[in-house]
Amino acid sequence: MLLCLALSFESMRFIDNGQLKLGVDLDKGGAITFLAPSKGPNMVNDFDLGRQIQMSYYSGPTPFEPNGKKPNKFWAGLGWNPIQSGDVFENHSEILAFEQTKNSIYVKCIPMHWPLENVPGECTFESWIKLAEDTVELKQRMSNNRPDLTQYGGHPQELPAVYTNAPWHKLMTYTGDKPFTDDKLTEIPKHDWGKDGPWTSFYTSESWAALVDDNDFGLGVWAPDTYTISGGFFGTPRVGGSHDSPTGYLSPNRIEILDHNIVYDSRCTLIVGKLDRIRAYVKAHSGTPKPAKWTFKHDRLHWSYQNLSDKGWPIQGFLDLSLNRADPQLLSPAGFWPSSQAKHLKIDASAISGEPKLQVFWSRLDAKGFEEKRSLTFPYIADGKRRVYDFDLGKNSELSGVLTQIRIDPVPGGKAGDQMKIWSIQLTR
Repeated sequence: MLLCLALSFESMRFIDNGQLKLGVDLDKGGAITFLAPSKGPNMVNDFDLGRQIQMSYYSGPTPFEPNGKKPNKFWAGLGWNPIQSGDVFENHSEILAFEQTKNSIYVKCIPMHWPLENVPGECTFESWIKLAEDTVELKQRMSNNRPDLTQYGGHPQELPAVYTNAPWHKLMTYTGDKPFTDDKLTEIPKHDWGKDGPWTSFYTSESWAALVDDNDFGLGVWAPDTYTISGGFFGTPRVGGSHDSPTGYLSPNRIEILDHNIVYDSRCTLIVGKLDRIRAYVKAHSGTPKPAKWTFKHDRLHWSYQNLSDKGWPIQGFLDLSLNRADPQLLSPAGFWPSSQAKHLKIDASAISGEPKLQVFWSRLDAKGFEEKRSLTFPYIADGKRRVYDFDLGKNSELSGVLTQIRIDPVPGGKAGDQMKIWSIQLTR
């Protein structure tokens, strides 16, 4: 009780390392509501409980109506959506734990479902925040405890959601095929809210984006090995503070299946500075690109599904898939894979199926989405025995340029009793 009384009167907590000043609001689940150069203006928008720099996750069902409670009509399409700060009806999240050192903050909270009135999330959020020179290192964790045991399909997650004030309105990134060579940057155009919807989703070859002002100073977000970001700007740019409506937005996205009992971790780095400094930091810390190999020992490694399910989290050494629905699909995370290094697809798997034909699709940097012309179909043996299959994708002349995602359809049509176990998937020369 004493803790609650203290928070109601003194909810802001700050850390300052001489280069950056950061503040979290314990009345808003510990979301970041202040970030600035140590002697500069706040860059974070705090207009309502849906802004800030905060954790936000999505899953089914849509609409989400626990015990018959109806969501706000405008936000009903979001489905299951706990967020760190509170809900659209201005009910705030509850702090469970808080720790602070000179340059770091830890916070744990029970989030609120954004579209619903006063409905706490069936999960906890934890955030570890650390200042390091002109950057903020963020580690975030969502621990689920849902009574609904249904395995819902993959949803794009905000990792995290970042909202800036009006001066930081220009959305910049790199979208080309020559990452980390100082190739020309791309400005993401502002969406027409009435025509195109609120935000745009875009591919970034260097796993970062930034909202900057007219002098190219601003806030960058880098999420390693995350190649899809959503962002944009709402309202009139340039003039407006933390409690005004105009806001920039960006968020690294991954499509993830969030099981009823999952513990889901993510990391990113916030970088405050000029655009060239933001890009140079990412380049210096990105390291060697990881090979396109996924070994499913303990989790799905960011793969998601359409029209199929597995045995649930945690993964016990392999993906144990049920293919009993029409058109089952496995979708890889987004990536950057030169086709010269992805001539073959190797799958370590076993299967039981009456129609053992596997189709592989790929999306390219210059040809997004999945089409029949960018696919190949291969037979396999479906007697339940484990084998390593080597599928030659180079047989199709459409395998060129840079691959950004692959899709595997294990069977043409899925029927009762169809199963597949996958230990690993690899793209190789």
